[in-house]
Amino acid sequence: MYVRHLTVSDFRSWANADADFDPGPSVLVGSNGQGKTNLVEAIGYLATLGSHRAPTDAPLVRHGAERAVVLAAVVADSRELRVEVEITPGRANRAKLNGGSVPRARDILGGVRAVMFAPEDLMIVRGDPSERRRFLDELIVARAPRLAGVRSDYDRVLKQRAALLKSAGAARRAGSVDLRTLDVWDGHLAVHGATLLAARLDAVRELRPHVVAAYAEVAPASVELRLHYASALQDSVPDLGADAVPDASVLEAALLAEVARMRPAELERGVNLVGPHRDDLDISLGELPVRAYASHGESWSTALALRLGSYELLRAEFPRGAEPVLILDDVFAELDDDRREQLALVAGKAEQALITAAVASDVPEQLTGARYDVADGQVRRVR
Repeated sequence: MYVRHLTVSDFRSWANADADFDPGPSVLVGSNGQGKTNLVEAIGYLATLGSHRAPTDAPLVRHGAERAVVLAAVVADSRELRVEVEITPGRANRAKLNGGSVPRARDILGGVRAVMFAPEDLMIVRGDPSERRRFLDELIVARAPRLAGVRSDYDRVLKQRAALLKSAGAARRAGSVDLRTLDVWDGHLAVHGATLLAARLDAVRELRPHVVAAYAEVAPASVELRLHYASALQDSVPDLGADAVPDASVLEAALLAEVARMRPAELERGVNLVGPHRDDLDISLGELPVRAYASHGESWSTALALRLGSYELLRAEFPRGAEPVLILDDVFAELDDDRREQLALVAGKAEQALITAAVASDVPEQLTGARYDVADGQVRRVR
């Protein structure tokens, strides 16, 4: 897969921008603040319907504009697809495929596949568990776009159930409470939560060997990197982290039992205390957790290994011609020579690699195929 053409309107700093790309490496060079990251972020948004730099859509719309539009012409398996999304903060985004409107924006997921490695990825390693859950959820949706609907349904259940817990808790303290409606939403949480959990467990199982191999290549002198999915269901489902992912029905029953056990605490606190929204991805070097003990270089190596592992997993699961675009956003300047070389080897094998850099010399020679200057509100191809 490769992005043949990109158009953005009122996206971030760009009033309008157009760029044509070829397969292979393309390097966008521009000083900080010129908008090169905004261009690759637009492609990443089409792939995930989220930004790697902002938790909401509002910052994506140029100041003073009401909405932003991102459109890409993507070639996959010798066929071209036009993928478009209109971003309107405070309202549901609208999307199109080949010029025709789709019922929901998430229906475009899978039209663009991309894996982005950016400086913000250090937060996957060092940040809160929510960063690692987001990393996993983006990966499972990239593998199976229908799971975006499961994730949306699960979020809806959490919101509805939290409101019920607060009202039921207050009624309980007043001496009168009817929990039948809450029982219904407990069932919804278990159903959607089990599907989400099973997909995450399978993703971690399939991702693990790719990440371990990538880390061994970028940090050959280090101890082995380990990944383990951490869930409150570990005690009730003993083989949760084993090679065989438990059936969704087993996970659903375990979630229902845990919800029943935790109900008094949930009613007291008025929050959802059970479900995959409270899980984590434990990342360790040997026996030591990376988040607490890793050096800066080890943290960078871990973040790089997670993205390279994700890319290799998706490459293995999709046929040649449909593999994801590899996006490397301003990261070569942060890496030492060994890590640069390893990243360049992977990028050189990609059907398309889009690379941004403030200084052209930061990018290894073998990746300077097509070159673009990004400056003064323009994107110019110079070779």
